[in-house]
Amino acid sequence: MELRHLEYFVAVAEELSFTRASRRLHVVQSGVSSAIQVLERELGAALFDRDRHRVILTEAGRALLPEARATLAAARAAADAVAEAAAGLRGTLTIGTMLATGHVDVPGLLGRFHEAHPGVVVRLRTSPGGSAELGREVLSGALDLALLSIPGEAPPGLSLRLLVQEPLVVICSLSHPLASASGAAEEVTLAMLAGESFIDFPAGWGNRTVVDRAFAAAGLDRQVSFEVADIANFAGLVRNGLGVAFIPASVAATMDGVTRLALSPAPPSWGISVATASTRRLPAAARAFLAQLTASHCHQAER
Repeated sequence: MELRHLEYFVAVAEELSFTRASRRLHVVQSGVSSAIQVLERELGAALFDRDRHRVILTEAGRALLPEARATLAAARAAADAVAEAAAGLRGTLTIGTMLATGHVDVPGLLGRFHEAHPGVVVRLRTSPGGSAELGREVLSGALDLALLSIPGEAPPGLSLRLLVQEPLVVICSLSHPLASASGAAEEVTLAMLAGESFIDFPAGWGNRTVVDRAFAAAGLDRQVSFEVADIANFAGLVRNGLGVAFIPASVAATMDGVTRLALSPAPPSWGISVATASTRRLPAAARAFLAQLTASHCHQAER
C-alpha cells in the first residue's frame, strides 16, 4: 500500500467526486481511478459506491478514512521533521475557525506566522456546522487544529486550551420596548427575556450552547425564531425588530442600529479555545503555530 494511494483515497472521500479530486491533486482522473482500484484490490473491499451521478463511501471506506488521514499525518510529520532540521520549517498547516473569533486576530497571527515560516503552506477553513463540527474535524484528522467554542468538558480525544473569554451581551433594535431598560435602574433578567423571540446561531455553535444552557439552568424556555450563520444577516434581523439576541461583546461593539441591554445577574461568558487531537502528535508546522497562538494570548490551563 502506497502513501500516494491513501492520499488519492482521502481526496476522493472528501470531495465525493473523482473529477474534483483529480483537480485538487493535479492528476488526470484516470490516474486517480486506477489508484483507487489498486487500493481496493489490496484491501479486498470496495471503498466507494459509484455510478454516473454520485460517489459515496462504503462501510469499508468510512472505516479506512480516519486511519488513512492518521497515516498521512504521521508521514507528513516525519517529512516535516527532516525538512525542519535541514532547511527550516516546511509542510502544510490546516486550521479551522469560527466565523467570529473575538479578540483572537486570526489574520494578524497568520501574517506573523507566514513571515516567520514562509515555507509552510497554510490552509484556513470555516465551518457552517460551528464549533461542534470543527471539533469533529480535528478528531478525524481533517484539521490540524481549530479555533472554536465548546463550553464545559472537552469531548473525548479533544484537547482544549482556553485563549480568551468575554461576556455575551443582549442586543435589540432601537425601537424595541426593552430598549429603554438599558438606561434604567432596573436591569433586564433572563425571566424578562424568556417571552421574546430570539435570533441566534444554529445548534452546535458555541455561543448558542452557552445561552441555551443559561436558560435551562434558570428553568426557562425560549423561542429561537431565526437561525442564521453569518454576522451581517444576524445584525440586520436584530435592527429590524425581529428579535433579541445574545452576541459576544466584541461583535456587538461593531454593530450599528442596536441597543445593548444590561443583564442581571452577570451575563454568561463565551470562551475561545484552540483544539487539537490528544491522541495524535501535531506536525511541526502546527506545533509552531500553536506555540505562537498561545504565547499571544493570556490563556488558562488546558482542560
